[in-house]
Amino acid sequence: MHPVHQGRQGDEGRLRPGRSRVGTSRASPPKLPPTERLHPRADELDLLSIRSVVRRLHDEDLAAIRAVRPSLPAVTEAATAVADALRAGGRLLYVGAGTSGRLGVLDASECPPTFGVPPSRVQAAIAGGRRALTRAVEGAEDDLEAGATAVRAFKAGPKDVVCGISASASTPYVLGALREAKRRGAHTVLVCCNPPGAESVADTVVLARTGPELVAGSTRLKAGTATKLILNAMTTAAFVSLGKVYRGRMVDVRPANAKLRARAARMVAELTELPPGDASKLLEAAGGEVKLALAMHFTGLDAKEARKRLDAKGLRALSPSGRRGARRRRPGALR
Repeated sequence: MHPVHQGRQGDEGRLRPGRSRVGTSRASPPKLPPTERLHPRADELDLLSIRSVVRRLHDEDLAAIRAVRPSLPAVTEAATAVADALRAGGRLLYVGAGTSGRLGVLDASECPPTFGVPPSRVQAAIAGGRRALTRAVEGAEDDLEAGATAVRAFKAGPKDVVCGISASASTPYVLGALREAKRRGAHTVLVCCNPPGAESVADTVVLARTGPELVAGSTRLKAGTATKLILNAMTTAAFVSLGKVYRGRMVDVRPANAKLRARAARMVAELTELPPGDASKLLEAAGGEVKLALAMHFTGLDAKEARKRLDAKGLRALSPSGRRGARRRRPGALR
């Protein structure tokens, strides 16, 4: 378990050693999973000022970040599996319940506009269905068979990665989904904040040991923060390796609104060093596709021929500044 940041001395409402309410105990109940235990600094949380509660919650946010670091090798393994699956025509399929399920839906919904992939390539299922996105659906997470049904509805197979998200590591809906995914030959990932039990069938376990929450069992707090960090890293790293990012820019963005259209034009101008007017004309000739516009500029070819070159070599290899690095890169290495 990672140390809890203690904050600044002199914080308003700071508890003194030995101070405790009569009839309460700070001891964690035995056999409870870490995320269900009482936090040692939470016993008198409701006596503190709002300012002190906010500071203490922020301390826990920092603890969530520290908890993710030891899991980075597993995050790397999961991201590599996702990239390999997407490169081979497979999909990333999230399954989860409650906060964990909503975080999966959030990540899946943000991948298409950010990285220009069809929504079918990154999908998510949440226990209780669409209704569970905005309100709690009692008992939905306890349905083992519903998780398996969700994976069958996806028609998951050997090309896919099925990622279960469960802070407790024991949500029946998620366990049922991962078992069915395993049976179908998919690569299985479990993102969790408690160590999984013997019932886990995940090929890759991404464990962030976030420990007890300031509000015991409320895993939308520290565990939710750690989970969001993990999902961010997993999908972003995968799509970067697939060439969806060039020089820190989302060059496969779908410019579906005014903000994104302005961003697309700005990226073309910055990366080609063309005047804004010429950059806009180039982007228009490329059908609004930033990556294709850049390939046209780098190669001097029209859209049709530049696309062929882009598909064959990737944008970095076409860029004058990237050719040397592309020659050094090992075949199959992440770009």
